[in-house]
Amino acid sequence: MSKSNDPDSEPPSISKAEWAVMRELWDGGTMTANEVVARLKGKREWKPKTVHTLIRRLADKGVLAAERVGREYRFQAVVAERDCQMAESRSFLERVFGGTSLAPLVATFVEERELDETEVAELRRLLARKSKRKP
Repeated sequence: MSKSNDPDSEPPSISKAEWAVMRELWDGGTMTANEVVARLKGKREWKPKTVHTLIRRLADKGVLAAERVGREYRFQAVVAERDCQMAESRSFLERVFGGTSLAPLVATFVEERELDETEVAELRRLLARKSKRKP
């Protein structure tokens, strides 16, 4: 399977619809377009052609690799889900909060959403771990 051009480069931006397709491929591994269509059935009201178009766009962006097997192509994510999440998070932080400070972002979510004790404990654990690291 072909890989994306530069492993050190930032993953390309992917649309909301493309995220749905990528989640199926991250969860299910290598699949044909029709297998992705089947996994999305009932989750999305998309026609198969829409899913095929989204897969083609993702392959064109270098997020998916394609390998011809017989008469079909099998697609595989070549960019890790975590890498896409981090790139999207950085982009969101810059666009919406105008910079790289996480405090306003975290404060917005913490103040506007009810957190259960498990979530509060997890946030405390993450912050405690982060504060123990050397700068």
